[in-house]
Amino acid sequence: MSVESKRKIRLGQVVSDKMDKTVVVAVESPKRHPLYKKTIKRVVKYKAHDEKNECRVGDKVKIVETRPLSREKRWRVTEIITRGEVVEISPEEITREELAKVKPEKKAKEKVAEVEPEGKTKEETSD
Repeated sequence: MSVESKRKIRLGQVVSDKMDKTVVVAVESPKRHPLYKKTIKRVVKYKAHDEKNECRVGDKVKIVETRPLSREKRWRVTEIITRGEVVEISPEEITREELAKVKPEKKAKEKVAEVEPEGKTKEETSD
């Protein structure tokens, strides 16, 4: 007979590492709606203990249930599965060219906004 662990194990992604020896891990789980049968993505955030402060934002980690360590911490990081690729850039380093690559100009909406409703002139619409 083997002794099985009664502790729950979850896999998730680190979304915050700003606290000392604590990380916030977001765990996704698919749930089916009882009436409409659509699969809904449910995200639960757990505060987990990270003894060596090794975890960074974006890391995939395995957490295991443990005794209460603080008011909200009941989980421990057991291993880091993969390291996350998070690029941090300060606002001063962003140029207009880089911004244009990420967020295209909204020229089509500007043209639509210039057309006045129902043929009225600009003087009539300002009233």
